[in-house]
Amino acid sequence: MLAGTREAIYLDGQRLAWQDVEAADWDRDTELLRVVEVGSWGQPRGEHRYPISEPGRLLELVRERVTASVLLVRHVPIDGRRGVRVIARRPPAGNRELRHDIHWVYEFDEGIDPADPAVRSAAQAALASARDEVGLD
Repeated sequence: MLAGTREAIYLDGQRLAWQDVEAADWDRDTELLRVVEVGSWGQPRGEHRYPISEPGRLLELVRERVTASVLLVRHVPIDGRRGVRVIARRPPAGNRELRHDIHWVYEFDEGIDPADPAVRSAAQAALASARDEVGLD
């Protein structure tokens, strides 16, 4: 069973908070809803697929709640146009002033090595700048 509330989506009894949903889409031809979890770079991300013929308002809720969970996205070029994205996500409901509710994630473009000290330094500088931008430093 699939269901959604202001705080989370429920996928066959598993609760997944909106800020933990990286992406969701529904394929009209296959009638499959696909939900991808936020993850760590280089690690497999949880992916859920559910047959759903009439998604109704669930798709609207998913789009609105996932979008509301994204606080900030900044791309910082490191090698030409390739670089790192610093992403801040938060629960789309509740007290938005709480700093501990913000979850920071890096996403590296293909061809960028996060183990490279110069890349790590650029990513840390981008994170510091983003945190400053949202008033956390």
